[in-house]
Amino acid sequence: MNSSPGYNQLKQWDHAYVWHPFTQMQEWLSEEPLIIERAEGNYLYDVQGRCYFDGVSSLWCNVHGHGRRELVEAIRNQLDAVAHTTMLGLVNIPATTLAKRLIELAPAGLQRVFYSDSGATAVEIALKMAFEYWQLRGDSNRTLYVSLGDSYHGDTIGSVSVGYSEVFHKRYRPLLFPCLRITPPHVFRYYRNESAQSALAHALEEAERIFAENRGRIAALIAEPLMQGAAGMWDQPAEYIAGLQKLCRANNVLLICDEVAVGFGRTGRMFACEHAGVTPDLMCLGKGISGGLLPLAATLATEEIFKAFLGKYEERKTFFHGHTYTGNPLACAAGNASLDVFSSDRVLKRLQPLIFRFKELLQPLKQLPHVSDVRQWGMMAGIELAGDVASREGYPVASQMGRQVIIEARKHGVIIRPLGDVIILMPPLSTTLSELDWLVGVTSECIRAVTCR
Repeated sequence: MNSSPGYNQLKQWDHAYVWHPFTQMQEWLSEEPLIIERAEGNYLYDVQGRCYFDGVSSLWCNVHGHGRRELVEAIRNQLDAVAHTTMLGLVNIPATTLAKRLIELAPAGLQRVFYSDSGATAVEIALKMAFEYWQLRGDSNRTLYVSLGDSYHGDTIGSVSVGYSEVFHKRYRPLLFPCLRITPPHVFRYYRNESAQSALAHALEEAERIFAENRGRIAALIAEPLMQGAAGMWDQPAEYIAGLQKLCRANNVLLICDEVAVGFGRTGRMFACEHAGVTPDLMCLGKGISGGLLPLAATLATEEIFKAFLGKYEERKTFFHGHTYTGNPLACAAGNASLDVFSSDRVLKRLQPLIFRFKELLQPLKQLPHVSDVRQWGMMAGIELAGDVASREGYPVASQMGRQVIIEARKHGVIIRPLGDVIILMPPLSTTLSELDWLVGVTSECIRAVTCR
């Protein structure tokens, strides 16, 4: 039997064959990679036996910790039945069961589940559904989308169109469809030094003006409720998404809530829009839907949208969209097991003292010399670094200050990840109070060590 390859061999193969996401490979090829071999609970272990706390839930998707027995057993049991079968013309048991449970948990009014395999595809599906819904209704003038400025909704062409980032996407601009941008509250608060109340009012006033100027032309508004994740962990009051829903209803515009990052307990409720009492017309789910074990996503729709696609075969009203692994039984089995754990562990109730403690722990970071802002919703936080806090001027891009902090954190056994110079903390929901204390303490120490050199 051949022995497993060692670190040097794996490094050689990685550098020779693998292209990593969101990674400048020229730099990567000159570095020593961190190679993960296994995981248990809230910890990752590399091939050299070192242990790291998973402070970003493996890119925000791990919910109950790694290797959770109930989820692993559900996948193993499903493997003995069937690993995959198409949903084009067939049904499988886990996907059907999970769909029922998702609708029972979702805000009242959502009724249908369309599966895919990533957050970006869930968004892409919602955009297509919204566009075609108006076409089928005979309102062909509604072709525009509205999104929050500097938002991020994934990396497929449709999701990039509504979630455009100049840094990430400027070279794709000729491929993108037009989208109207509205300014979210944080711009007025952070960059224009307005009070939270004034920022909310001005943000909603601008949105109302954009809607009025484009009356009868907007198909849908898409927004991440409560926290714009990959845009930089920008928080917003619950009243903002409630206000946007009110504007959508008044202007006959569909509301799409992108809950890919904020869903499944991240904000302290199962879904973020619950904090505002909002039911969107379409809701996008991903990341935590399978507990973080397997790729799975879903787009939830109201019955009204679903019914617009019903008709005789020859009418071609069918929603012509699908993916090979739509409703994969293994992933859906994991999703069902994850919901079981939410119930058996009373996860949402258990989170409340953790969220309160998280807020307490983050407060002192605001006093660090180069921290210009600390933003939190539930178990999600962003810590903004600035070269000059008074002017809120960031560091030069070449300094990679955020990256320096996360490399320093690895020396202390913590895995975190930056968004530019915003340090992201998003630990698994299974994190303990002592682990939370440690995570924030290490982060604070590393920020101070790096920025005060």
